[in-house]
Amino acid sequence: MLKTFASLLPLFLSLAMAQQLVLTHVTVIDATGARAQPDMSVTITGNRISAIGRSGQSAAPRDAQVVDATGKFLIPGLWDMHVHPRDKEYLGLFIANGITGIRVMWGSPDHYASRKSIEAGQLIGPHMTIASPIVDGPVLYWPGSIGVADEAQARRAVDQAKQFGADFVKIYQNLPRDLFFAIADEAKKQGIPFAGHVPLSVTAEEASDAGQRSFEHLVGVLPACSNHSDELLKGQQADLADGIAAGKVKFWGTHVRQSRKMMLDTYSPEKAAALSALLKRNGTWQCPTLTLLHMFAYGDDPAFRNDSRLKYIPASDKASWDPAKVDGMRTAEDFAFSRSEFQRDLEVVGTMQKAGVGILAGTDAGNPFCFPGFGLHDELGFLVQAGLTPMQALQAATSNPARFLGKEKDLGTVQPGKIADLVLLDANPLEDIGNTRKIAAVIYGGQLLPRAMLNTILARTEALANRKPVSETMLATLQQKGVDAAVQQYRDLEAAEPAAYDFSENQLITLGYQLIRMKRFKDAIEVFKLAVEVYPKSYNTYDSLAEAYMDAGDQKSAIANYRQSLTLNPGNQNAVRMLKKLAAQ
Repeated sequence: MLKTFASLLPLFLSLAMAQQLVLTHVTVIDATGARAQPDMSVTITGNRISAIGRSGQSAAPRDAQVVDATGKFLIPGLWDMHVHPRDKEYLGLFIANGITGIRVMWGSPDHYASRKSIEAGQLIGPHMTIASPIVDGPVLYWPGSIGVADEAQARRAVDQAKQFGADFVKIYQNLPRDLFFAIADEAKKQGIPFAGHVPLSVTAEEASDAGQRSFEHLVGVLPACSNHSDELLKGQQADLADGIAAGKVKFWGTHVRQSRKMMLDTYSPEKAAALSALLKRNGTWQCPTLTLLHMFAYGDDPAFRNDSRLKYIPASDKASWDPAKVDGMRTAEDFAFSRSEFQRDLEVVGTMQKAGVGILAGTDAGNPFCFPGFGLHDELGFLVQAGLTPMQALQAATSNPARFLGKEKDLGTVQPGKIADLVLLDANPLEDIGNTRKIAAVIYGGQLLPRAMLNTILARTEALANRKPVSETMLATLQQKGVDAAVQQYRDLEAAEPAAYDFSENQLITLGYQLIRMKRFKDAIEVFKLAVEVYPKSYNTYDSLAEAYMDAGDQKSAIANYRQSLTLNPGNQNAVRMLKKLAAQ
């Protein structure tokens, strides 16, 4: 039978039994910008670096675990500063790739639960900084986002994010101007950062001046670097107004699509330099997620389909990983434009780095071909393509995130007193940034995870990813024998073959919504009732069951389940909206 991650924890913890860990004869790359320091000894006591000195100058403590790291290179643990993690069972992919911290860009109760389990030593995964749910305008691009339609709602969204424990507010691009500035003002009053997309309604300069902590994906940057920036802004605002009026917003509106070539043709190095100076002055960071932008540009390349890392991605995710369908159907013309845009993106990132703008390495893991864990090494390569030195790229994933998060006293560099989140490499990343992939071991909170342990994590994740989707098996049974037989089949398979099928919550939710689309509402109710039974602490299961009851015309049951969803997650704005709608009927 396949081992669970819980069964791996004793092995994980047993690797840290020594009171002290000493790495000898290692080359230290501390990420401060200093030269590599060869033949060093690094002593770790508990979860912190206690000493760094020349090898041989002092004897290791008697009870220490000593690792001869001759020929190895030690760097700080890496951070991926823009991720959308899947199920908690896949968080090990980050650790196995040397990523000891992540910034979650759409927070949910599941993420807080995972963070608590990680901190308690009950789950293998990275440190987590967690956003609020996405806060967007009155018409949502992503279902489940928090929609705000007036200033009071905008300010309340900030307050709720803080009360719920979010580390920062995540904003999206369909916010009208007045609501964006209301959020910016309230975030300042509440003392909570806000970050995300630059809304279509404002300029990059305005967003920076308003205190937006980071821009994601360079949204709003290239329009601000155009000699026709005023015209481009008016087009964006027109698209937003059209989308709100139509009740359906688009990522690429008509005006933006018509002017995108002009945006590139009118790129101004002078305006790029002026914008960079402003961003530096305001302390506005950039998380360009070049991995995502590269997928948009080159996703029509058949090589994407043959990537060996796909074996770590669940079948249900891989089935939807079609770059041609991201943000609507993408044509050959779209890909050609995106390739030109990507080259300009690389140029502007290089310009910003030279101007001293803070750059954060992030991948948007969770999107097609933005691989959790593995993708950060792609990102470092793209940053070097953009003109960063290998050291600067390394800092974008180490010391820069520590500074950005206000954790530079504890994280980001290899120095005495810092938390011992470290990566031991087989080759020098300052000679070739691709060498960050050549991981000999990871040290996480002072615990040594040798290559064999990392391989075990990868093998376990691969096995998880290649389980059969139980939703597909249940749907076939449901169509032939009815929903009761399908529900019983789930129970029987879970008892008899727990390692062969994917029994995750998402499987039941996916099946339930398939049935809703087929207008088989009673069947959907039974599937969602099973989801509630198996995952009773998930607000999403109750929210989904409520929707199925509503579609079936059972308002009383819908109200009861929306209320239960809100009890589990007071920040579930969809439940708030639906309860108001039901109350008005």
